Amino acid sequence: MIEPHEISAVLLAGGRGTRMGGVDKGLQSFRGKPLALHSVERLRLAGSVGPIIVNANRNLAEYEAFGAPVFPDGLADYAGPLAGFLVGLAHCQTPYLLTLPCDTPLFPLDLVPRLSAAMLAQDAHIAMATAPEPDEGGQTRMRKQPVFCLLRTELLPGLVDFTQAGGRKIDAWAAQQRLVLVPFDQAGDDPLAFFNANTLDELQALEGQSGTA
Repeated sequence: MIEPHEISAVLLAGGRGTRMGGVDKGLQSFRGKPLALHSVERLRLAGSVGPIIVNANRNLAEYEAFGAPVFPDGLADYAGPLAGFLVGLAHCQTPYLLTLPCDTPLFPLDLVPRLSAAMLAQDAHIAMATAPEPDEGGQTRMRKQPVFCLLRTELLPGLVDFTQAGGRKIDAWAAQQRLVLVPFDQAGDDPLAFFNANTLDELQALEGQSGTA
C-alpha cells in the first residue's frame, strides 16, 4: 500500500460559485462550520494523507485559518478544476497527490486506501472514483467523480502542456493517461458520500440528511 506520508492532498476551492450566486462556496456554513473545513477535517480524521494544501482564488486569509497553506490558480480567469490540479502538483513534495472538491463534505473515510489499492493493482497513473447516481430516467448508473483522483506527481509536465494548449476538461486529460476507475458502490458505502452541493438549496438539503460529516 501507499503510505500516508507519500500522499499530499489539494482541496479545490477556487471556483466562482456561479450556481450559488457567486458566493465563495467553500466558506458557506454547513453544520456550523465552513463547508470546505469539513473536508480538511475529514482528511485529518482519516489519517490517510500527509500534507494538505488549499487551492483558492479569493478570501485567502479565511482559508489559511484552516491550518493549511493556500495557493491561487496559476491559470487566468477561473480555469476550472484542472487549474487546481496544477497548483497541487506544482506544490506537491510527495510522489502522489489526492484531489478533492470543497463541496462534498461526506466523502468516504476510506477514499484514499481504495484509490491507492486500485492504482497499484493496475499500475495506473490516475485512480478516479466512480459512484452510483440516478440518471434522468430514474435509473441508477455509475458515474465518474473526476475531481476525486489520486495522481502520480510525475504527471505535472504533461498537464502543463495540456493546459497550455487550451485543455480544461479533466476527463479529456485523464483519458490520455493510464487511468483506473474505482467504484464506490459496495455494501455499507454511504449513498450521499459524493453528493456535492452546487446551490444553497442543495447545501441546506444535505445538511438535513443523516450522513455523517
